[in-house]
Amino acid sequence: MKNPKISIITVVKNNKSFIEKNILSLLSQKYKNYEHIIIDGESTDGTLEIIDKYKKSISSFISEKDMGIYHAMNKGIDLASGDIIGILNSDDYFYDDALEIVKSYFERKSEIDFLFGSVHKFSLRHGFFPKKIYWTFNFYTTHSVGFFIKKTSQKKLGYYNTKYKYSSDYDLFYRMIVKNKMVGTATKKNEVLGFFNPYGFSSTIRYIDYLKENTQIRLDNGQNKIIVWVIHFLRLSKRIFRVIKELKK
Repeated sequence: MKNPKISIITVVKNNKSFIEKNILSLLSQKYKNYEHIIIDGESTDGTLEIIDKYKKSISSFISEKDMGIYHAMNKGIDLASGDIIGILNSDDYFYDDALEIVKSYFERKSEIDFLFGSVHKFSLRHGFFPKKIYWTFNFYTTHSVGFFIKKTSQKKLGYYNTKYKYSSDYDLFYRMIVKNKMVGTATKKNEVLGFFNPYGFSSTIRYIDYLKENTQIRLDNGQNKIIVWVIHFLRLSKRIFRVIKELKK
């Protein structure tokens, strides 16, 4: 794969505070063989006016009602014409050499299907630990900003399952790593791709809803039921003790 084209999908709805920085982070990339696809969910807060300022630099743009963030990502996948697909949600942004780093990995490591890049989120997140996927979400860096996959591999996996509202990326990763046994790697610790806003979409999810869906994803993918429910109650107990501890302060 020489000088691969990279398709970046940005999903947005009513986020005028961050969408411009998101777009500018693509425009400042050192590596220029990319396309920026923006899928908007009928914003009404001024987001569309900001996007319109940069319409000449945006490869594909849709603004219409959708069924949630993962449905919008699936629309972006349909429009992607690149060799590699990455997600950059509207709260987040790349550093200037992000796509250059991504390009270099896919050029040098022809065997990989996907890449997880180091990302700033609260603190620096780096590495890829696939064995952890059976019991935790924290086996990788981030989805938005940090995840890139060959388009051919994405086609084998199919779409994000819109049955899941909060963690369809976890389901995709489970199918990618466990069921399809695809090959991936991580960038070095100091090869940081960008910034993931920890106060974006994920911060609005109640922990119990997040945990329930994670558990259902494991069950739907055929993981041992007893182990899954043990993990569920251990994680719930840990969360309860943490809340109690905080209340006592």
